[in-house]
Amino acid sequence: MIQNQTIVITGASSGIGKTMLEMLAAKENNNRIVAASRSIGKLEGFGDNVTLFPCDLSTQAGVDALFEKAEEVFTKIDILICNAGAPYYERYDYEDWGRIERIFSLNTFSCMYSYSKYLNHLNGREGRLMFTVSAMGEMALPGYALYAATKFAMKGFQQAIRLETPKNLKITCVYPVATKTNFFEVGGAGHKVEQPFPVQTAEAVAKAAIRGVEKGRKQVYPCPVYLPSRVLMNVLPPVRSLYLKSQYRMLQRFLARKQSDGKEA
Repeated sequence: MIQNQTIVITGASSGIGKTMLEMLAAKENNNRIVAASRSIGKLEGFGDNVTLFPCDLSTQAGVDALFEKAEEVFTKIDILICNAGAPYYERYDYEDWGRIERIFSLNTFSCMYSYSKYLNHLNGREGRLMFTVSAMGEMALPGYALYAATKFAMKGFQQAIRLETPKNLKITCVYPVATKTNFFEVGGAGHKVEQPFPVQTAEAVAKAAIRGVEKGRKQVYPCPVYLPSRVLMNVLPPVRSLYLKSQYRMLQRFLARKQSDGKEA
């Protein structure tokens, strides 16, 4: 377990971020933490070692304010956990520039900008950075066109910066599969969304992520069946096709429910 560190966690009010916060904030770990989220007011019961900071991480001003706050609380950020993100679950068939911009601003631009901020903050000192990417940053699913695009962008970004990053900064990327959180409720905008197989708990992801950062791993795949499944789908393309067809049927059921809900309203 990570101990005696100064840590910044984004997306800390729910899901994987909240679970990581609870684990890292345990008294015996002696960590000092700045926890950030737009809805940080939901959090309670943490001690003096946790500073709750509300901010909109989809904006430059929000990220700047977070770093300014962290530098007030502790001189150096030992670990930066860029976990904030949000999904859409939909058929992408509309014209809405602002909607595209919003998801990229939070899931992608914020992480890229935070990397630069953190690099400058360290100024040659050692640090560790974690990005929550997603298994959908390696294989897109129907219904998640924009979400997958933001994660594919992060996959490419981290590949490139690893070739540029100074040796003082270690980067860990985490690739969770579908996780039992409110992620799918948010993505469906109030309509029921079926979770794609396989599904894992936020606790399993958080433990694997923390262990990965602690050991300086470049990539973390919390779900034990993900990598074997990916190999199987590459070796046997029909298996991949069947899986994607099942996910497309799931989207069709969602769209039918959404239409039905709209008529009932």
